[in-house]
Amino acid sequence: MVRTTADGGQVPGPGASPAARTEAAREVRALRNLVAVYRHLSGLAVQDADLAAVTRLISEQTDATVAVVSPTMDILTAAAPGQTAERAAQDVRDLVVHPRLGGVLAAASRARRALRLPGAGTAASVIVAPVLVGDDVPAHLLTVDTGGQGAGEDTRLLLTEHAATICGVILSRERVVATAASRVRDDLVEGLLSGRGQDRAETGRWARHLGYDPGRQHHVLSVAFEAARAAPATGLDLLRRAATTAESFLTTRAPDAIISVRDTEVAVVLPEQGQDSAASRALGLGTLCAARLEELFPEVTVTVGIGGPCHGPEQIRHSYAQARRTVETVRRMGRAGRVVAFGDLGIHRLLLQVPDLAELREFADEVLGRLSADPSGQAHAYLETLACYFRENASPQRAARALHVHPNTVSYRIHRVEQITGLDLGSYRDRLMAQVALEILDAVGEAP
Repeated sequence: MVRTTADGGQVPGPGASPAARTEAAREVRALRNLVAVYRHLSGLAVQDADLAAVTRLISEQTDATVAVVSPTMDILTAAAPGQTAERAAQDVRDLVVHPRLGGVLAAASRARRALRLPGAGTAASVIVAPVLVGDDVPAHLLTVDTGGQGAGEDTRLLLTEHAATICGVILSRERVVATAASRVRDDLVEGLLSGRGQDRAETGRWARHLGYDPGRQHHVLSVAFEAARAAPATGLDLLRRAATTAESFLTTRAPDAIISVRDTEVAVVLPEQGQDSAASRALGLGTLCAARLEELFPEVTVTVGIGGPCHGPEQIRHSYAQARRTVETVRRMGRAGRVVAFGDLGIHRLLLQVPDLAELREFADEVLGRLSADPSGQAHAYLETLACYFRENASPQRAARALHVHPNTVSYRIHRVEQITGLDLGSYRDRLMAQVALEILDAVGEAP
């Protein structure tokens, strides 16, 4: 016979057999132990505990191998009785190759509850519980029966489910901390790029927090993205995915750089390998990044602008502004998709500050436009020779070698340019006008 306790439970009455009393005592001990473990797990949730502490506790209480695995079957942590974490992880790796386990993980994620997998590749059974963080399932908790004398299967199921809940709390906390740290870091980077620091000392502190090395020269890169095709909404999502991929690529290639994603752009504060102001490392990294992104996102145009050298953290904002202006200049020139340093723009960076390119084109026509009306049809040859003549510092001999013509041909063409345009290339003012006109033609993509 049995009697009912105050809490609603049932225990054997005075006339019960010794076997019934022994079984009841065993069940009471198991229940008390389960409650104690629940309390211990709940305590871990409010402490600074990690996933490893949870797996160790469950492994000790169930005498089983316990692991937390990612959706891609990576072992995040593992524990087993009498084994190191590395050995326990290897045992779980041997298990997760079982073809049935992937289906069980997916089913547990959909059901949002623990499931059993009998005999997953061995005689052992496996309990799989999804680790929930909001609506996401970033991991699963596995309890593998190793044939020990620990808790029964029902107890293991209950403990695994509760432990998965605690793992979710821990991952949520870590995600919040990581998000907060990322937000603080982004704010510091934004402050450096925009020059929001109140003084040099404050800017220096921000830079040091981000890992800036004041003993090295830096360049700022602006990696900018444009979607050549796709609807506006799809295009924006595409550009953001490209920016995230670029951040990952750059972090791997340049772990010493300060990198920040700014919507559809990635800003990089990159230390040079030496004191070389030519930005050789920045050019190389920008070229590699652009090439890789074009492989992964062929529908995206990647333009990289490189600012001038930074000799201190207070100069970062100037280098970044130059990198952004380089990207805008290259795009206005119709040459998006290139990697260009600010110092290589030359006079273009001034010319293309003019809002209306038609005004620039009009100036070039006023200076050199009459060449196109020459009845000989040699306008292109005249412009090509004039550009080469200026590049060779007005030397007919060097220009002739570059053009593979006789020096007299160069002199004749220069003379014809003067006749047709009315310019006097011996005059500083006329020579400057002709050079600027040629640079304009180059800027608008009409250079010979």
